[in-house]
Amino acid sequence: MSAKYRVFSPEFKKSVAQRILNGESVSSLGHELDIKRAVLYRWRDTYRKEGPAGFERPVGRPPGRAAALGPRTAPEAAQRRIAELERKIGQQTLDLDFLQRAFKRLKESRRNNTGTGATASTPRSEA
Repeated sequence: MSAKYRVFSPEFKKSVAQRILNGESVSSLGHELDIKRAVLYRWRDTYRKEGPAGFERPVGRPPGRAAALGPRTAPEAAQRRIAELERKIGQQTLDLDFLQRAFKRLKESRRNNTGTGATASTPRSEA
């Protein structure tokens, strides 16, 4: 069974957003219109931020979005991967230094603690 996609007109979205802003419950509108609450909240936020013009853009991915997703050429992708790996090496170096210092301290504390293992006690004072 395939999903059923509905397309709503900008006028419909505006009227629903106005109803929400006028105080109608998003849950009750969702049940009445059979639209998910997340979609209704998105419409409300768009209307608040951009006004009625926010619903006028064409359906689909916004223009220029593909370029923002990442580099298109192999050298740019390779440079990005190199930078990512260098950051990872730096983090691992920090982790290794921390663990070496911790091991050194643990080793020193074991050398200093050469007692018999008995618990220390204080002498009782007789009154």
